[in-house]
Amino acid sequence: MDTPERILKALTGMLGESHLTDFGHLPELVTRHAEAAGMADAQFFLADLRQQVLIEVTGRGLDAAQGGEVVSVEGTLPGRVFTGSRPQRGGGAERGRWWVPVLDGTERLGVLRADLPDGVGPERLEMLASLVGMLVVSKRPPSDAAARLERTETMNVAAEMQWNLMPPRSFANRDVVIAAALEPAYEIGGDAFDYAIAGDQVHLAVFDAMGHSSNAGLAANLAVSACRNQRRQGTDLVTTGERVEQILVDHFGHDTYVTAILADLDATTGLLSWINRGHHPPVLIRGGRWTTALSCPPAHPFGTELGITATLCREQLEPGDRVLLYTDGITEARDARGREFGLHQFTDFIIRHHADGLPVPETLRRLMGAVLDHHAGRLGDDATVVCLEWHGPSRNTQLSPAHGSTTDTDNADSDADAG
Repeated sequence: MDTPERILKALTGMLGESHLTDFGHLPELVTRHAEAAGMADAQFFLADLRQQVLIEVTGRGLDAAQGGEVVSVEGTLPGRVFTGSRPQRGGGAERGRWWVPVLDGTERLGVLRADLPDGVGPERLEMLASLVGMLVVSKRPPSDAAARLERTETMNVAAEMQWNLMPPRSFANRDVVIAAALEPAYEIGGDAFDYAIAGDQVHLAVFDAMGHSSNAGLAANLAVSACRNQRRQGTDLVTTGERVEQILVDHFGHDTYVTAILADLDATTGLLSWINRGHHPPVLIRGGRWTTALSCPPAHPFGTELGITATLCREQLEPGDRVLLYTDGITEARDARGREFGLHQFTDFIIRHHADGLPVPETLRRLMGAVLDHHAGRLGDDATVVCLEWHGPSRNTQLSPAHGSTTDTDNADSDADAG
């Protein structure tokens, strides 16, 4: 007879035992303790780097996946659980088998399956999946097996640096949702993104280093690290930009440069502040359909020392607004006839999938698939997009955000027209 005490004992036992368990031994740990909690034949699958397939973690072999199943994300029940982040039950002879998403916060890691007794819903399996998600994330960093498992292609050195540099591809709290995507996943050159939360402040950034090589990766890494170093000392955006440039020049001279957008959001008020260092302007999507570029006088790219002072610009967001930061690999991807993917197609794709009710991370996953398809499956430049959605003034329901965009230099209202 299943009881809450039995389930709790199994989960706490699994947690206690996990402290001396490495990534490769997680499958046996999960299966054994799930059985003790009345969940038979439990097994979990993790997504590959591009989130195209779900790979069963068996604990065998150098990738901890030897002999396991590989299931496509597209057109399968496990794939629907992964993309929709909702539990589903198998059909036919497997009606007792449930599939649930494995998440770290809102980052989609994979799926977990198990056979449950008749009449029992997926709630206990969801509890187990939450614990599995935390264990996967804690055991992944020192594990080459985990790194091997998520790769379906050979990765270059620049990509090795970038994926170890950047934060998770999705994050959410009661104020914001942040999601990001990058391609070519295994051959990233100089693109990178960053975000961070401190109290009510949300930091967001995107970087594009010159070239497509390990040298570009080094420049992007240095720019991100320098930005983090200044941010964590409380340095303002304009000064942070100046110091990032000086650090790049000290290390590379004038042999390379990095374009970037550095932004801060006050999550209580919705006030977005940013500087543009030679980069494409952010895009604002309002009301699920209205779009405009957030214009701001650009300063020179980091590393060029052209003497153009950065302008701090501001935009008052409204609840539900989405802000997109991107690199030119998104909009400039060309098809066989030389036609660019383009800014309009990019923003229209986001708007249409938002209207379909898809989560932001799933929208970006599909966007990257569309960009790759447009460029015959192989990009000539890095393509990165970061999306921030502000939920609204959750701590001050009386706040009525004003419209308009201003800069420090002229305090003028924005006259940008809808795109």
